[in-house]
Formats: sequence, structure tokens, C-alpha cells
Amino acid sequence: MIFSGSSILDEVNDSKKLSAVVREKLFYLIRRSAFSYGIGMVSNKRIDEINILRATFEAMRRAVSRLSVEPDFILIDGRDEPFENIMQKSIVKGDSLSYSVAAASVLAKVTRDKIMNFYDRIYPEYGFACNKGYATPDHIEAIRKYGRCAIHRKSFKLRFEKDAQLRFDI
Repeated sequence: MIFSGSSILDEVNDSKKLSAVVREKLFYLIRRSAFSYGIGMVSNKRIDEINILRATFEAMRRAVSRLSVEPDFILIDGRDEPFENIMQKSIVKGDSLSYSVAAASVLAKVTRDKIMNFYDRIYPEYGFACNKGYATPDHIEAIRKYGRCAIHRKSFKLRFEKDAQLRFDI
């Protein structure tokens, strides 16, 4: 995400601190006000192949590759610095401390929410529109009842899947 100095939106903050309505509104305003932005995604199958951390880095690299200009410096939310040949700075809790990282977190969260709403229509028994794929009690119960669907990660094991005493078949 690249901004010019004049494109600051007052409401931009860590996406976890914003309501869904505010995030949705900001999603369009951020995209309109950004000089350039890129969104990178990897599939659940890819996450299972290479692990969640490496997949996160791959998604970051994809997002950067989709920028209309090559950045000369990148801010990253977290501790790791996954890029080669680009100056970068990792910031723990960066989405609370950096405007551009917060704006990127809003785009990422709203994009994920839109994808999960789409999958909710295909797999309504999992409640993706409500839980967005997170391990809420209702989502865990749906996995227990129906098993995993095509978009679930196989590498993420729930407690009842790890402990034979907690498993049961219906």
C-alpha cells in the first residue's frame, strides 16, 4: 500500500478495533485514496503445504508484486522481515502504530470477510458469514458434526481431533 501524504483518512485504525460497517466503508475509501495497493492471497492447500508463517510471507510478496510501482521501503506488521532486496522494517503491533499498516489490515480483513461470505453460500452449515472461518464454538461444532469442507486447512488441528478420547462419530 502506497499513499501520498495528503490522503490520510482519520478513521483508519487497526482493523480489529473497527466495526464491520466502518471497515467496509474504509475499504472503498482507502482503495480510492491510495496511490497504489496490492492484495495477496494463498489457498488453504498452499498453507498446508508450506505452513502458515511461510504462506503469510508468500501472500505479502504477492501483495507487493501487485503494486503499480516498486516500493523502495516496506513496513511489515510483526517481527519478521520476509523480503529480499527491498529495505523493510517490521513493527510489532504495526496495525496500531502505522497508518499504512493499519490501512493494509483493513483491506486484508474486508477482503477475507468478503471471501468468507461467498463461501457461506456454498457451505452454509459452517456459518462462515458469522465466524469468518475462525475457531468459534459454533464453527468447531460444525466441523465436529460435518467434518472439514474443501476450504478448511488440514494442518490446523482442533483439540477434539488431536485427542482420541474427545473424538466421536455420528
